[in-house]
Amino acid sequence: MLKKLLLAATALGVLAGSAAAADVKVLRIGLDGSENEADQVRNTKCVADGLKAATGVEDVQIFPSPDYNGVIQGLLGGTLDIASMGASSYAKIALADPKAVDPILTYTGSDGSSGYYSIMVARKDSGIKTLADLKGKKLGFADPDSTSGYLVPNVALPKDIGAPIKEYFSETGFGGGHEKLVLAVLDKKFDAGTTFGSGVGKWEEGYSAGNLHQMVGKGILDMDDIVEIWKSPLIPNGPLMVSNKLGEDMKTKVENFFMELPKKDLACFQGYTQGKNQAYIKVDSSFYQTIIDARKSVIGG
Repeated sequence: MLKKLLLAATALGVLAGSAAAADVKVLRIGLDGSENEADQVRNTKCVADGLKAATGVEDVQIFPSPDYNGVIQGLLGGTLDIASMGASSYAKIALADPKAVDPILTYTGSDGSSGYYSIMVARKDSGIKTLADLKGKKLGFADPDSTSGYLVPNVALPKDIGAPIKEYFSETGFGGGHEKLVLAVLDKKFDAGTTFGSGVGKWEEGYSAGNLHQMVGKGILDMDDIVEIWKSPLIPNGPLMVSNKLGEDMKTKVENFFMELPKKDLACFQGYTQGKNQAYIKVDSSFYQTIIDARKSVIGG
């Protein structure tokens, strides 16, 4: 009798899981505002179309946010299902609710690596060439929830300048995303600013991937106008996160679609991941533990 009850319970559990997956009618992708909204939406449209066909849902909707925190709160609150963000954004979610999302995939760059760099840039005509030249000047960060644009510089920079950031620079501020931050440096609102790039490839192309590469590709940045002042240690590429409210069956369908995307539509994959990237690889929370620890230490959550 007990065996029959256990089998019945298992069958009910499987049916419930299938029913939960079948109940997912709409998938919602969050965009974090790190790039111009229209460009982000355009680069995600092919993902939404392919995901709809691969999962069988009625619709895949795209929700751009003006900042990182909007997407973070959407994932925590269950109003968003999928997002690709930096490791610090995932760390904020994991520290608030470790069961809210799973980091399932990250991408590999043109050189096969699964990391990138925080890169500090200044105007070439400013005469600033080194960190020493920046003492007493104004430094811009991208966003308080950005890994490369805030967290990693706050961990690594003090070691290189030999002083706390607040003491070394006359002022710090935020650009409102990576693209806006670089434009603010060009407009002399900041003497230098932190953004991100692959650190490999041609300088004139903004490296092979990252914000600088995207801006060059869109014709809004000439790399001859800026200089690189500082580069961080290697940062793990940010995760593709999926809400655990979707259920295992739907999560598997989503993961399979993204894993196959570079093979089926390389241009779509490279547009969505912002560079000449190669493939997706599987990851889990352990891949980001150092970033989680760093965020807890520097920001507290």
